[in-house]
Amino acid sequence: MQNMVFKIKILPLAEKDIDESIEFYESRSKGLGKQFLTYLNSYLKVLKTNPELFEIKKEPSYREMTLVKFPFVIIYEIIGTEIIIYSVFHTSRNPKMKP
Repeated sequence: MQNMVFKIKILPLAEKDIDESIEFYESRSKGLGKQFLTYLNSYLKVLKTNPELFEIKKEPSYREMTLVKFPFVIIYEIIGTEIIIYSVFHTSRNPKMKP
């Protein structure tokens, strides 16, 4: 049986998180923003095929995938065959601000 591939939908808030993070890293070091995006995309590929790998952190069904090299968690939910990404949340921010 073939593994199912989920469709990823990145919501506007998460897009904003990603854009701001790329800009921030680029301002620190040329090419670092691109590195962050490439790294993030490698995690999204894992999510496409194994979204259940990560446990539900917040009810009803929000999951968090922690990035290793950068201080972020991807906050998402599995709805049918879609993975809805709500936020790419910087871990130094107040956890109460998580969507």
